Amino acid sequence: MLKKDKVYRLSALFLASFALAIGCTAKSQAQTDQSRPIILTVDHGVICESELGPIQQAFADVGLRSDYGGRHLESPTQMAILGFEDYSYLGLDTPVTSPAPQGVELGKFMDGNAGPCAWVVNVSDIGREVERVSRLGVKVEDPNYLSRKKPDGTLSKWKKAKLGEETSGATLPLLLQDITPRSYRVEPSASIKGTNLTGVAVVVLGVRDLEASIALFRRVYNWPAPVVEQHPDFGAKLAYFEGTPVILAVPLAQNSWLSKRLAQFGPSPIAFLLGSRNFKTTSARFSFSSATQWFNRKVSWFDPDKLHGVRLGVIDQ
Repeated sequence: MLKKDKVYRLSALFLASFALAIGCTAKSQAQTDQSRPIILTVDHGVICESELGPIQQAFADVGLRSDYGGRHLESPTQMAILGFEDYSYLGLDTPVTSPAPQGVELGKFMDGNAGPCAWVVNVSDIGREVERVSRLGVKVEDPNYLSRKKPDGTLSKWKKAKLGEETSGATLPLLLQDITPRSYRVEPSASIKGTNLTGVAVVVLGVRDLEASIALFRRVYNWPAPVVEQHPDFGAKLAYFEGTPVILAVPLAQNSWLSKRLAQFGPSPIAFLLGSRNFKTTSARFSFSSATQWFNRKVSWFDPDKLHGVRLGVIDQ
């Protein structure tokens, strides 16, 4: 009997020690995960205009023909899609009838023909991500459901959630989780074939306070300090979080185009950079006249005057 009790005590001691070890390992793993930089991939960038036909034609005229994507069922808005091979896209969003009805969240951007106005990232568990960001003291909104019907009747559904105090996707990204297959929302556009364009690689965000914005992204995504450069040709001081799709921009002058935009629309995306796997071939395809260097990477721009003021560029991958 004493021998059996001893066996029981040894077994219990072993199980307790094993459970403690598992618990410590899990705790250590959780702490490690929390300290790791969080990887973001752009799902899509939103371009806001007052009318769909003219902006579609402008994009087509520079060789970027988009596809009509249909109407949003929960909002009096519609959109066209310029889809890329990685299934990211640019969404050209407008009201069904102009001006945008009261209550449309991005209505001021649409009515003002703002161009870039929001950016979106795809997450696998939107509820979990909202909870994580909320614990960091950032204002969040509970996920809600949205949908869009294509002209062929395909219905795409997804959940979205807003982060931060500003309009959706103004500084921190808008979160999206697909309910239906992603291919219901987007397919690569025919006009992209042969261009070597891969997708939406970088979002340039106009902000008023560079240091505060840097601190926000580092707090939310555990990113290291960015590299900072001044680019007078762009009229901005830029901060790039290497290995991420985010560049922050503040004006270099009080009367610059960026200062005026911030005064009119507040913080928001101001430009999108498309990735290219062969920068030389892409540049020749679109007849770019010259390239600049941003953070040791080549960048060229479409003529914004031909795109209703939209700043859209290509960056060497």
